[in-house]
Amino acid sequence: MEEIDEALQAKAKSRLSELLIEHRDLDLAIHRLADDPLHDQLALQRMKKRKLLLKDQISVLERQLDPDIPA
Repeated sequence: MEEIDEALQAKAKSRLSELLIEHRDLDLAIHRLADDPLHDQLALQRMKKRKLLLKDQISVLERQLDPDIPA
């Protein structure tokens, strides 16, 4: 049973790492696009929405990996 937990935790950590990288890359792309005076507003909104979704997914995984311990 412990092996399954360790495998799931490793998988969650790997996924968290992927999400963090995608979030960072998206943040950079948003800044580059926003700096362009002729930027596509719709594309920018979609990127920001995706970034928020990633942030939510990251938060969920972080809570699963490091749950609060009641005092």
